[in-house]
Amino acid sequence: MRVAILDDDPDFRGYMEDVLADEGAYQVESFGHPSELFAAAAQRQPDIVLLDMKMGEFRGDQVLEQLLARFPGLCVIVVTGYPSLEDMRNTFKLKVFDYLAKPFSLNQIRQVLKNAVETYRLGRPPQEILRERLGHRIKILRAERAWSLKDLAAQTGLSISQISSIERGANLPSVESLLAICTAFKQRPSEFLAPIGF
Repeated sequence: MRVAILDDDPDFRGYMEDVLADEGAYQVESFGHPSELFAAAAQRQPDIVLLDMKMGEFRGDQVLEQLLARFPGLCVIVVTGYPSLEDMRNTFKLKVFDYLAKPFSLNQIRQVLKNAVETYRLGRPPQEILRERLGHRIKILRAERAWSLKDLAAQTGLSISQISSIERGANLPSVESLLAICTAFKQRPSEFLAPIGF
């Protein structure tokens, strides 16, 4: 699983990189600035983000909103050295997976990550992840244009049932069908697939 850490404390980032590397199940990248995380995530979406809420000039809640807007369904775990009940409530309203107060034990972070893997069904075969993310991306792009399934079918020459099965994640499109969908949304396949981590 790919874990991204956004925290302005280099010591904490280094510590977490070491801890997660020792677990053997995680590929870890850490970032000190939100723009670095967004740039890396646009190239390849992480499975889990550990997000610090207090980062000097950057507000964690704003970064969180941007992350979830750009990468819907992303598993975000808030990590903060300044916990408060109000902050916790607000972050859960934004659909974070969990909230950890620093300092936390190794057992706590291990358990939270284990729960995230189980809840988000991470570690699944790439084909299954691709089906799910691709279907979600098509739904989002279709909703942005206020297109019905019938509208997208007309744009692509595919059947409504075929598009519906792709959106539900039941089937992967053929290369020809994927090209037709990309053309309908006026995107190259690489542009279309990059935000979902493929």
